[in-house]
Amino acid sequence: MMTQSWISREDQLPDDHQRVLAFIPGNKVFLPGKELEFEIREVLVLHFCANHFAGNPEKAEKHGIHFWAGEGSSNRYFNEVSHWMPLPSRLTL
Repeated sequence: MMTQSWISREDQLPDDHQRVLAFIPGNKVFLPGKELEFEIREVLVLHFCANHFAGNPEKAEKHGIHFWAGEGSSNRYFNEVSHWMPLPSRLTL
């Protein structure tokens, strides 16, 4: 069984529109119906969007030219994700 390792976004980027596991250090997810209560969830499934802000130099300067599209409300700016890895091809329970 081959194990995947986390890849630094500084070393390599995923393919455009690739769905990956993304590591977001200290990511807070606020709990529905609980005012100011949150959980730390540092791993999310995101889609890499290369050159997403190419037409918006102000956002590209502030957040990076690339973007991570989430599933639901989990979108992230490029610099928020420190590492990523391809989704496993098969999960075992």
